[in-house]
Amino acid sequence: MLKLAVTGKDVSASESPAIHTFILGKWGKKCVYDRVSIPPAEFSARAEELFAAYDGFNVTIPFKAAVLPYLNETDGDAKSFGAVNTVLSRGRKGYNTDGDGFLAMLRGEGIEPAGKRALVLGAGGAGRSCIKKLCEAGAEVSVYERDGERLFEVYRAFGSFTPLTEVPEAPYDVIVNCTGVGMHDSVGRTPTVQFAGGVARPVDGGLLSLCGAAVDLIYVPAQSEFLRIAASYGKKTVNGAAMLFYQAYLADCIFTGRRASAEEAKALWTEYREKKE
Repeated sequence: MLKLAVTGKDVSASESPAIHTFILGKWGKKCVYDRVSIPPAEFSARAEELFAAYDGFNVTIPFKAAVLPYLNETDGDAKSFGAVNTVLSRGRKGYNTDGDGFLAMLRGEGIEPAGKRALVLGAGGAGRSCIKKLCEAGAEVSVYERDGERLFEVYRAFGSFTPLTEVPEAPYDVIVNCTGVGMHDSVGRTPTVQFAGGVARPVDGGLLSLCGAAVDLIYVPAQSEFLRIAASYGKKTVNGAAMLFYQAYLADCIFTGRRASAEEAKALWTEYREKKE
C-alpha cells in the first residue's frame, strides 16, 4: 500500500487524489493519496512530517522551491527549474515532471513543437518549464513577460529564446498562456500585454486570430476567455487538464519505478477523460 499526498497552500479542491488513484489502480497498485494543505508560515515546521508519513508526495504552489532545503538530491528538470513537484521520501530525492507533462499534452493534441513559432505569455514558474521544454523540442520561441527583470533572469538561465518587451501582432503556430490570468478572481479576462507601439491592452482577436493553436495552462474554467476568443476564430484550443494528468502519470512512474510510455499515458488520459465526462 503506497502512502502518497499532495501538499500546497490550499489543496482542498485538488484533483490529484482522483488522478493518481486512477492511474495507480490501472497498474494494480493500492494507495492512499491525501490532500495536505499547509499555511506558508508553517511549512518549515511541518516539512519533516511529510517525509515521515508518506512514501512520496507531490508539491504545488507555493512550496516547489521551499521544499529544496529538505532534499538530499534533485534530478533532471528539478535542477534547472529550481523547483520540485515530486518527492521520493526514501533518499529525499526531488523531481519536476511539469515540463515533460506540458510536452506530452502538446503532442497528445497533435502539436509537435519542432520547427514551430511559439509565443509564451508569462515567465513565472509555469512559464519557465514551458519555455525550456519548447526550446529543447526545437521550437522557435518568443517570450513576453511584463516583469522585465524576471524575463531577463529566465533569458540568462535558458538563453535560447527571443525575449519580448512588446508583442507584435504576427502569426504564431502556437500561443501559450502561462500567466494564470483567466482563473480565480480573473475569470472572464485575458492577459494584458504591451503591444508594438507601446499600447497595453488585453490579448484579443487581433493576435489570436493569427495563431494556429492557443494553449492555456488553466483548466478551471475549462474554457478560459483566452481560449474562447481563439475558438471564436476557429483556432485549435487546448486547456491545461491534460498537462495535470500527464505530470501526475510521470510522477507515478517515479513513485513506482515504472518506465514511462507516451502511448500508455495517452491511453490512460483518454480513459480518464471519458470516465469524467
